[in-house]
Amino acid sequence: MNDKEISDFITLPRTFEKYRWYKPILIFIIGFILMIIFQLLIEEIFSGFYGHDFVDNLMNGGYEVLNNTVAELFSDLEIIIMMPALYLASKIVRERPFSSYISTSGRWNFKLYLKALAIPLVLFIVFNAIDAAITGPEGTFQFSLLYLIVLIIFLPLQCIAEELVYRGFLMQAFGSWFKIPVVAIILQSVIFTISHGYNTFGLVEIFVSGIVFGFFTWKTNGIEVSSALHTANNLSLSLFVMLGIITPTSSPQLWESVVAIVFVVLLGVLMYFIGNKTDWFGEIPG
Repeated sequence: MNDKEISDFITLPRTFEKYRWYKPILIFIIGFILMIIFQLLIEEIFSGFYGHDFVDNLMNGGYEVLNNTVAELFSDLEIIIMMPALYLASKIVRERPFSSYISTSGRWNFKLYLKALAIPLVLFIVFNAIDAAITGPEGTFQFSLLYLIVLIIFLPLQCIAEELVYRGFLMQAFGSWFKIPVVAIILQSVIFTISHGYNTFGLVEIFVSGIVFGFFTWKTNGIEVSSALHTANNLSLSLFVMLGIITPTSSPQLWESVVAIVFVVLLGVLMYFIGNKTDWFGEIPG
């Protein structure tokens, strides 16, 4: 696969007849408005069941309150709705097929997603287990079958939704404008970072993760591998929160972020090596 093919996903919008430079801006504006409307609907539904004070606490309490079934479901749905918002916006603007935000093949490669999920999930679990063994249990045991179902079904959708918006729509928008992969990867990661409510150390950690996710999206011409890495990270953390082993936080300490950044970078190198040397991810070029 040559350099032109490698960067196809980044500049893919330009290959469509109806492409215009301003259409991503229109999609962003319409999609953002739709997302706000959908989020308000979700908030009203949850308020009807649990009260406005409960929802206000979920929205303003930071990541620390994401430690039970309802909070996890609410948080996941608030992000999952970005998918229908983007879908409807793209249909209104009529720029190109919605599937082109997923990959250059125009389809979701479920087999690739599962293959890319296996090793990172195991390694993230081991990493968090070692961290918990060193620091000791910090949370409250919250396990329930419903909680587990929410994690298995809704949390991966939440991660895929973020990848679709940041590594799909936004990275392609920047790529179609600047035609330079590294610029598109950095810019989408900046926006990905500022959309999270962490302290400075946590934001640096998110930025590095966004770069790694963007790199794999570029190299594999699709969001499946980045979605798998994102899912492995979030799912492993949430499983440990459910079991009361760790507590979610908006303010990680410096050493925690440094260790997490080193781990994510090393994991990215390992995943690239596997894909490059064994053709495990056939989409990664040699």
